[in-house]
Amino acid sequence: MTWLIRPASKLYGTVTVPGDKSISHRALIHAALATGTSRIAGFLQAGVTEAMIGCIRDLGVEVETEPCEGAGSLERPLGFAGLTLLVHGGIVRSPPRMLDCGNSGATIRMLLGALAGRPGLLATLTGSAGLRRRPMRRVIDPLRLMGAEIAENAPPITVRGRSLHGIDITLPVASAQVKAALLLAALHAGGPTTIREPGSSRDHSERLLRALGVAIETHDHAVTLDPLDRPLPPFELSVPGDISSAAFLIAAAVLTPDSEITIPSVGVNPTRIGMLDALIAMGAPVEFANQREVGEEPVADITVRPSRLWGITIDGDRVVRMID
Repeated sequence: MTWLIRPASKLYGTVTVPGDKSISHRALIHAALATGTSRIAGFLQAGVTEAMIGCIRDLGVEVETEPCEGAGSLERPLGFAGLTLLVHGGIVRSPPRMLDCGNSGATIRMLLGALAGRPGLLATLTGSAGLRRRPMRRVIDPLRLMGAEIAENAPPITVRGRSLHGIDITLPVASAQVKAALLLAALHAGGPTTIREPGSSRDHSERLLRALGVAIETHDHAVTLDPLDRPLPPFELSVPGDISSAAFLIAAAVLTPDSEITIPSVGVNPTRIGMLDALIAMGAPVEFANQREVGEEPVADITVRPSRLWGITIDGDRVVRMID
């Protein structure tokens, strides 16, 4: 196949972007642990999320997939509609084979946390050659402090579920994936768990857990979770568009004369919009409309137009919030 691409004189229209990867991962794993059927719309269809779906199914959870309703309609204009998942959660079993996490670090780290506190469950998690080279001790060591029985320090990793206890830990490096894994383990631990980070990291797990009624408190760079006193409830969630995917279109519209692009239903979590803050500081006209919350995640329709820009210094917390 040959592609011929010519530059456009302007960019104009409305386009959706793929669902947020971080929220898609978290929504699925929490739906698998919830008792009942959850519905997740706009779920990102990608290799890393398909790895999570495969692992969840191997754990005995039924996951039905279908294209999002209204793809290509006025409600979901040109762009990526994603998948709708029906997740029949509540019962997680030892898998009949190794859990293949593919190339997804989020999948293996979050599953380690979710499975460590399930007494009687036995699972081995592995993945691609690249995944097997990625650091795992920063999630395994804190889980061991909670009482987790994890045999290895790198994939393939075998975890034998057992009763855990809460801890108060300061992470050496801020990591949303490590934090997410520890919060999943803390749901069934004996006593509260407090996780402290040296800086900010994305807070999608905290927001979703709070929306599900979990007792969770955040202050500065610390989060404290009290273990569940009842099962996680099923839920419905429409995954916001991924700001990381929208970034390319936003930059193109800002730089191309006579352009105007609207990207509806994009996640504008403060921990993720450092690029938008930087563009606004540079003089770019970035507009937010229809601002609302979905599962406690801030969402908005973003419209951008070109403008003459001026230079700024980008450093500190803004860099962390625009890392993608």
